[in-house]
Amino acid sequence: MVSVEIRAPDLAIVPHWDALVARAGGNVFMHPVALCAAAATGFGQIHVLLAWEADTLVGLWALRERRVAPLFPKFLAAPPYGYAFVASPVLDPQYDVMPAFFDAIAREPRLPKVIQLKLLDGEDAPYRATLAALGARNGQMLKLSERARPFLGSESERKRSGSTGKKLRQDWNRLSALGAVELANVRAPEDVRAALEVFLTLEAQSWKGQNGTALLCDENDAAFARRFISDLAERNSASVALLHVDGKPIAAQALLYSGTMAYTWKTAFDAEFAKFSPGALLIDKVTDALFAAGIKQIESCSPEGSFMEQLWTGRRSTIDMLVDVGARKSAAFVLAAASEHAYAWAREKRNQLRGLLWPLPKRKNLAVTGT
Repeated sequence: MVSVEIRAPDLAIVPHWDALVARAGGNVFMHPVALCAAAATGFGQIHVLLAWEADTLVGLWALRERRVAPLFPKFLAAPPYGYAFVASPVLDPQYDVMPAFFDAIAREPRLPKVIQLKLLDGEDAPYRATLAALGARNGQMLKLSERARPFLGSESERKRSGSTGKKLRQDWNRLSALGAVELANVRAPEDVRAALEVFLTLEAQSWKGQNGTALLCDENDAAFARRFISDLAERNSASVALLHVDGKPIAAQALLYSGTMAYTWKTAFDAEFAKFSPGALLIDKVTDALFAAGIKQIESCSPEGSFMEQLWTGRRSTIDMLVDVGARKSAAFVLAAASEHAYAWAREKRNQLRGLLWPLPKRKNLAVTGT
């Protein structure tokens, strides 16, 4: 019999989490350490749903409360904090957990019943379990979008030959002509923290710093990133890979880990070396190291159209949807659906306007940052 409790993020969950991930696979963005980092740095009111079978944790899912405007009703949302790029719950496949999760939300009077689900992995078992549980409830459900994202499921899905492979080799040789090129993917926590500062500096000096979206442009974002990476590194779940030329860092990749899955969380590079495609070179070389170390799959954390599409042939579907687990149809669901449609319309018009006012030439190299 599966029971569910709803609580705030808590590090006491970590041993149970570790045991669950060993059986079920994981989602690093649901790691209790990551949830605690987000809660401590003000990234939202996070509710952690824990499914138990006796004393064994058989499921974990985190959602946050949101409101799109002051007079709008609140709703629940996944991912549970900004800078999380996969929203899927972590479920023991031996138990039917999702119906218990939705029942618990429906029963809890303090929680909204409308749930905005974005960045669900549309090809994993938890997504299928989510759909089955929602179908059994016969409640309101609206699919907002489905799109493909780069995902490396095996070595065979890398573009090692053809024009992409040739360009990577050429860029590496040209870069090597400038000096000794070295890759370091540090794992000791103190080294990870130092490498993260290099990443933050490179990102702030890039176009992201110029348009105000680099992590260092916002004190809260920077504080979250430092705690998020540092605390995960303490549990061997984060690292920062650096590409050096004669000791000078020219590209940085923040990496996350859950079991045999790696996540390319964020990329930055020195624009002075852009013609050598340093971000792409770093991803290519660090992928070699990750597979050699036993990683089986790599989640890009990148949207459709990112530079990783040029490096990998593998794709996974990303699903966004809106659901209502309440007993009756609600005005909150109607308002949330209207808000989603309005947001999608505004984004489309914004992109059209950008295309008219600021046409940019297509890049011929791979020197584009990812997430």
